[in-house]
Amino acid sequence: MKKYILTILSIVSLCLTSCDDILDRPSETSYTDDNFWTTEEQYRQYFNYYYTNYFTGYNSAFNVAFTPVRGYTFSDDYANSGKQSNFTETVPSSNGSYTLLNYWIGAEYGGQGWNFAWIRKTNILINRLESHKSYLTSEAYNHWMGIARFFRAYEYYRLVMTFGDVPYWDSPVDETDLASMYKDRDPRSTVTDAIYEDLKYALSNVRESDGTMNINRYVIAAVASNIMLFEGTWQYYHKNNTLEASSKLSDDNAKKYLQLCIDASEIIMNSGKWSCTSDFRSLFGSDDLSSNPEVIFYRQYIEGMTTHCLGSYSNGYETISNNANLALLRSFICNDSKPYQVSSVENAASFSMKELSKTRDPRFEATFLNLTWKQSSTYAYQDKFISRKGASYYNNDANRPDQYESSVNVNDAPCLRLSEVLLNWIEAKEVMAEFFGGTAVTQSDIDKSINVIRDRPLDATAVANGVQKTAHLKIASIVDDPSRDTDVSTLMWEIRRERRMEFAFEGQRMNDIRRWFKLSYMDNNTYPETMMGSWVDFPKEAPELLDAAHIKTDLSVIKADGSKVKWDGSNQDEMVGYALPTNATARNNFSNKNYLCPIGTSIIATYKNKGFTLTQTGGWE
Repeated sequence: MKKYILTILSIVSLCLTSCDDILDRPSETSYTDDNFWTTEEQYRQYFNYYYTNYFTGYNSAFNVAFTPVRGYTFSDDYANSGKQSNFTETVPSSNGSYTLLNYWIGAEYGGQGWNFAWIRKTNILINRLESHKSYLTSEAYNHWMGIARFFRAYEYYRLVMTFGDVPYWDSPVDETDLASMYKDRDPRSTVTDAIYEDLKYALSNVRESDGTMNINRYVIAAVASNIMLFEGTWQYYHKNNTLEASSKLSDDNAKKYLQLCIDASEIIMNSGKWSCTSDFRSLFGSDDLSSNPEVIFYRQYIEGMTTHCLGSYSNGYETISNNANLALLRSFICNDSKPYQVSSVENAASFSMKELSKTRDPRFEATFLNLTWKQSSTYAYQDKFISRKGASYYNNDANRPDQYESSVNVNDAPCLRLSEVLLNWIEAKEVMAEFFGGTAVTQSDIDKSINVIRDRPLDATAVANGVQKTAHLKIASIVDDPSRDTDVSTLMWEIRRERRMEFAFEGQRMNDIRRWFKLSYMDNNTYPETMMGSWVDFPKEAPELLDAAHIKTDLSVIKADGSKVKWDGSNQDEMVGYALPTNATARNNFSNKNYLCPIGTSIIATYKNKGFTLTQTGGWE
């Protein structure tokens, strides 16, 4: 990411408005639409404006849209006090925008609102690039066309993952052409085929290197890997959802997209440019990711220029009401590579934070404070997105350095890293093998993906805390998890588990369970562990909470047998069990319509007022 983004108002003006020249003679001192598009540097400047929109990282200041921890807080990994966060229940009046602002509608559907301003901006650039191609070499033209088509694909992917069917435009629309401006939604598969073609073009034409912190072929390959895994698995797992009949989902599409996921992933894997040789915590808490061997692309933060607040919400002092639930804690594998129910690791069945940090995969200790902590409603406090030094002040607010507070955090944000690519690759290969007659996943494939990740080095803090590396995953000796869904193979279950451990709090989980057609995991009644926290021995670990003031706060624990014990002022010995966030109750019912977002009534009304029809999302009519 650029140290700062060059915002050239004249460029934006060129792309969003039209105006008449007030002089007959062309200006010799300022840009016009005819003389701007003549050099590579001008295209580079134009695209600089895109970077923070698509590679948000930790966002900036107190803005948390599209960020881990604070933005993406809706999935089966989270529990909170009171009623659990509900799915959308009614069609909103508006969930769209007509500006280039980063429009966020929350984590439920991926975050992107109904907004085609970036599509228009990119299509205008493609139009200008085509009409001014004589100013560039063919190589330069192909490169910048590849960048443009990449960003168009990326934006349409964000729209599709939220709304499903969306209107597709591949060129700027004349504002007087109302029929084109107010066209109805195209089938999802029509749009995703266009995304596929744009990504294929970009992968073939964008340069392997275009200077420090500029998008190159490897960045595009990493994004293509993410997009094509999402869409390939969506097409397969959702094909029988009648609410998506208009999307024209198919196995043929699924295979095509998954193959591109594999191919794009292998561009990175075969390059030898990246390796999982950084400790896990350094990926998220470092002030400088420029030399991190696993990071493909990142957003840089610099004191006094661009800073963020994500580290402050990992510092142990800030109260986090929406935090890790027992379902997430249980998902972490023990360091012998077995689920806790069948593991031979000592204290494997203990769910106290102190024991979990020693018995589980190292990513657990690198993700959480290794103690019961009252600043989290579930008593499991994530500290993943701050340095080890910053986290050490969790109980020392008076002496905490300023950089770990407020919105002046400067740790860099990894936007794309090798582990994503490896886990995309192995999942795509397993889907192809199980459902489409592809070559069976081998131990060699696992060794090149999951086991490479498990071989990451441990930092000094992890070693001091008694952490051990997790044993390799061996296909021939996979232990069946008693919690496994019967419709998911044992190997696929472990691949999915690896994603959950690797990407905890990063915003991946909700999109994963949506594409797998597993929204049912969000049902608190079916999965009560999604509404509980870690195992807490209040008399020993948080005796200060066993006071008169907390009698009225519904301070409670859930015993191993499922019974609930509430603090009454005299039952200290009974206050040992799974923590229950204060007044926690199950979320409302939801259904298959909640896989995709409805369109705001005001947007549909705008179409109607112009004499056109915009079809509502399936199930929301």
